Amino acid sequence: MTEIECDQQNGSKAQQWFVLRVQSNREERVRSNLVRVLEMNQMHDRVPEVLVPTEAVTEMREGKREVVQRKLFPGYVIVQVQVDEHDHIPDQLWQLIRETNGVGDFIGAERPWPMRNEEVARLLGRTEEIEAEAPKLDIDLNEGEMIRIKEGPFQDVEGHVEEINPASGKVKVVINIFNRSTPVELEYWQVERL
Repeated sequence: MTEIECDQQNGSKAQQWFVLRVQSNREERVRSNLVRVLEMNQMHDRVPEVLVPTEAVTEMREGKREVVQRKLFPGYVIVQVQVDEHDHIPDQLWQLIRETNGVGDFIGAERPWPMRNEEVARLLGRTEEIEAEAPKLDIDLNEGEMIRIKEGPFQDVEGHVEEINPASGKVKVVINIFNRSTPVELEYWQVERL
């Protein structure tokens, strides 16, 4: 049973999730603005959740591994809103959200469209799943791509990427040694594109 169905059975007003278009690269700032505006207008209980969904990825910066948060949906913020008996956002709340600095509009035509329960479950499940698992690496290579080995015993040898494993950070590269194709497993930061 979903949270929304539980709310309806318990007699409390239903809550739906909606998607807001916001200024790109300002999602966190817009989220903070919206939370502040809702609190100032004493409507924060009508919008219990304002999310910028992210995932943890590992990147190499200045030769060091660093875990960073990457936005799943750049340019969008997800909000949980208490709706009326017709599953609409009350007009006063709708206007307050839309007029918040950085918010473009709700996704929808004349009235905002709520997200389907499956989408919400997938989004929230994915967020929890991402937090639980080890961060995956953001390896900027493609299979079949030509590379040069930057470090190690095969330094300056060229080859092509055969396989990429973001979970372990390893890249399988095929190089030519003594006129034979030989697969070698390397850390992704040991290779660079040609």
